[in-house]
Amino acid sequence: MYNPKSNSADEFISHEEILETLKYAEENKNNKEILNKILDKAKLAKGLDHREASVLLACEDEELNKEIFKLAEQIKQDYYGNRIVLFAPLYLSNYCVNGCVYCPYHQKNKHIPRKKLTQEEIKKEVIALQDMGHKRLAIEAGEDPVNNPIEYILDSIKTIYSIKHKNGAIRRVNVNIAATTVENYKKLHEAGIGTYILFQETYDKERYEKLHPTGPKHNYNYHTEAMDRAMQGGIDDVGLGVLYGLSTYKYEFAGLLMHAEHLEAVFGVGPHTISLPRIKKADDIDPNAFENGIDDDTFAKIAACIRIAVPYTGMIISTRESAQCRERLLNLGISQISGGSKTSVGGYFQPMPEKEDSAQFDVSDRRTLDEVIKWLMELGYLPSFCTACYGSGRTGDKFMEICKSQQIHNFCQPNAIMTLKEYLEDYASDETKKVGEELIKKELEQLTTVKEKVKENLEKIKNGERNFKF
Repeated sequence: MYNPKSNSADEFISHEEILETLKYAEENKNNKEILNKILDKAKLAKGLDHREASVLLACEDEELNKEIFKLAEQIKQDYYGNRIVLFAPLYLSNYCVNGCVYCPYHQKNKHIPRKKLTQEEIKKEVIALQDMGHKRLAIEAGEDPVNNPIEYILDSIKTIYSIKHKNGAIRRVNVNIAATTVENYKKLHEAGIGTYILFQETYDKERYEKLHPTGPKHNYNYHTEAMDRAMQGGIDDVGLGVLYGLSTYKYEFAGLLMHAEHLEAVFGVGPHTISLPRIKKADDIDPNAFENGIDDDTFAKIAACIRIAVPYTGMIISTRESAQCRERLLNLGISQISGGSKTSVGGYFQPMPEKEDSAQFDVSDRRTLDEVIKWLMELGYLPSFCTACYGSGRTGDKFMEICKSQQIHNFCQPNAIMTLKEYLEDYASDETKKVGEELIKKELEQLTTVKEKVKENLEKIKNGERNFKF
């Protein structure tokens, strides 16, 4: 029985409810009366439930699809404006005891180089990332209780936060590690992490168990219930995501939104972020071997419908995707992107020799962070390195209350301007700095009550002071 308030994954991600939802969506994908009714509700920008959103995803009417995309763009603008937050992944270790068939870190892969960064190596990687201009990281590690115990993760977080190089500092560490216990989530919370991220991979339980034949990750319920334990452990910002291509995208879409509804129903706050990865080529992984791959048009429709269904949630797209694909999805709801990324264990401090390459997947967008920043600004976006909400305790329900009221602009816009100024002063190329200074002038004109204070802080930044925030 479907029950969003249940603590059992089989009930808050009900297979029967998803099948009924997909059947309803298929039956009504051309029903203009129902579609228009759903769109009218969506225009209130308060979100849709999984069944309503699934009808929009299935819609085949060309004119209504144009309206769906247009509405996604409007909601993105209303909630997030033109701001795009930047981050980078930092892979700590690729030792893993799981048998995931879509990931080259699976235990049976005997030829991929296995590596685990020492704390000294982490320092070098972090300094390299700081010297690029990054302020927030997402740390990643395979599941291996011997090589990657929670103590190693905690030590790594402590190391990362401790490093201050020139004007650089990592101000927010998000964590993407395997499902764990409430006790370990408490430890992560006490270590001062930002968002806890865990991709479901697939919500189709039967498919999930086949894709994870061995290792602790095989346990679907334990994995799917991880966000509940994270929140019970005090982590109030969690990030969801599925790996599109593993199962049918309509099934995944419904399951993802049901998971968001569950968190909202039980904890009063939905996911802080939703990531949109697609399966990509990797060491011994051929994406063509998976029959559920999706094309760019379908991917864009998914992004638009997620933005409409959960207006308050940040959306992430990584360098898995090409610059062209990322540009298309920015308008439709993406609020965070990675830049200058490495998906190997190490590689920021010095290039990774080919024989030692341990990349989890191929990077499609290989541009430097500076090139990405300049590209964003030329498209009219405001690159942001802001971590002010995290630094000021505006997380979880506190953040969502401000975001849902569409008042987050009052904090994020000035903070984005000031962190961009930091980047321009410390790291930007001459060309990027020129484009950025013009953008800041333009953005300042949009401010009202805090304009003079921001101008004052920009001068202080120019003179060497850092980390101002509203």
